[in-house]
Amino acid sequence: MGIAADVAIIVIAGFLGGVVAQRLKQPLILGYIAAGIVLGPVTGGAFISDPHDIELLAEIGIALLLFALGIELSLKELRPVRNVALLGTSIQILLTVGVAAGVGRALGWSWTDGIWFGGCVSLSSTMVVLKTLQSQGRLGTLSSRVMIGMLLVQDLAVVPFLILLPKLTDLRAGLPDLGSALVRSAVFLALMIVVGTRVIPWLMRQVSRWNSRELFLLTVAGLGLGIGYATYKVGLSFAFGAFVAGIVLSESDHAHQALSDIIPLRDIFGLLFFASVGMLLEPHFVHDNLLLVLGLSAVISLTKGLVSSGVGWAFGYRNVVPLALGLTMFQAGEFAFVIGRVGVATQSISADLYSVIMAVTLVTMFLTPFVSRATAPVYGFLRRRSPEEPALTTNIAHDELHDHVVVAGAGHMGRTVAGVLQRLGLPYVVIELDQHRLETCRTSGLAVIYGDASHPLVLEAAGLMRACVLLITTSSPVITLATARHARQQRPDLHIVARAETNELLEELRELGVHEVVLPQMEAGLEVTRQALLHLQVPDQQIERFADEVRREFYRPLRVDGGDHPSLE
Repeated sequence: MGIAADVAIIVIAGFLGGVVAQRLKQPLILGYIAAGIVLGPVTGGAFISDPHDIELLAEIGIALLLFALGIELSLKELRPVRNVALLGTSIQILLTVGVAAGVGRALGWSWTDGIWFGGCVSLSSTMVVLKTLQSQGRLGTLSSRVMIGMLLVQDLAVVPFLILLPKLTDLRAGLPDLGSALVRSAVFLALMIVVGTRVIPWLMRQVSRWNSRELFLLTVAGLGLGIGYATYKVGLSFAFGAFVAGIVLSESDHAHQALSDIIPLRDIFGLLFFASVGMLLEPHFVHDNLLLVLGLSAVISLTKGLVSSGVGWAFGYRNVVPLALGLTMFQAGEFAFVIGRVGVATQSISADLYSVIMAVTLVTMFLTPFVSRATAPVYGFLRRRSPEEPALTTNIAHDELHDHVVVAGAGHMGRTVAGVLQRLGLPYVVIELDQHRLETCRTSGLAVIYGDASHPLVLEAAGLMRACVLLITTSSPVITLATARHARQQRPDLHIVARAETNELLEELRELGVHEVVLPQMEAGLEVTRQALLHLQVPDQQIERFADEVRREFYRPLRVDGGDHPSLE
């Protein structure tokens, strides 16, 4: 069957590898790469008839990965971190390349090999970082926005790397090509601004009116791959064009539907890409050079971690942000495979060096979830050992913080509560870690403290010891439980009202001694039901009695004695 059989085998192997990775709580891409290793060098390519065809399909996977990333990104949200993203990332890349080249030279490599190695490992993994932040519930925080801004610039840096690195032996020829590529990029971006603001929205509206999901999907995929192919024809990166197309589409009204439709296609072709990466690894070489691989992984991780933290600090970010940058962006990323494959194809680097690059990348990617998870405990340890930093506050008079309400979380629910308290003239303070929400609170004139409510020091800064009630409105179960736990330790007598999304969380809060819990989905369901029953002319008393019965059933775990209370007729 040729390529059809190859794709079927890779999908099945990728599924098995993904299941193993999921069980080990690792990013699925590591399972896909492991599947490629098994299908490639481990079995001698016995299952795959033509790896080259898979590599060609993998190019579509790269384009779709960046296309979807472009749709997900919001340039408006990244505007506050543009300085560290543009200048800070450039500094980080140059320093990493310099250190890697120096280490390579110390190992007896040529300067050319050292720079190739540095260029490959200087770019962090967008997929691994985003998956890690998502699994830890840290997407939307200030540190995550800084990371996404830096990752975006790193992804764009792939273009000059792909132009310059193959011409390291003749830089005089490479620099004019880079200048020409920059001019073509500027013209392409200008054209995309015109097309993106006029043609694409009109086209998406026309297709949407036909109410055909198939045509809508084809339009979205055609835009991403078609624009990518257009950039390839003018001498730029195919993936770069797809990425720009995604950014343009992200500003349209159809972005959310386009993303939901393109994700399955992206995931399938992404599987082919990462499996093709694994097919190129040489396990025997890695085994024979294990100490070299582990040593380089340690050096690169330490270098990138320190440089990333230093860049964050140099650009004025304090508290947990520099630490989060260092412990999350230390790895080499998926574009190391892309750049390395170009090096092998142009015979600029040897297969052995490519194997080293792949091995270092895989090791550092594998370590990312474990190391990143240490951010909170390490930050807590450092805060206990160092002088307490003043909390970043807005619209707060600290000498008036007594008998007040502490609101943990400035989401829609938290801001609504704070707005009501503000209108009533009651003292309150909001705790929020999300930079975008923080700025929204500032604009609204709400009293807010920047910080993670699950940290005891932040609760102290909010005056928890003098507060009369704590309202936990965050949607994250981890943060909710940690906040309630620390609040109970500091103020066992404090009245706590918490939000819970599930009955399981409600039960855990009850065990912590929190006996006032609200289930938003259930309350919303009751209100929708009430409106429907009113329309059906059901008497108000009957509706209220029904609502009370449902609430008693849902909130039964909160009863201290676990028994039924008699009701008054």
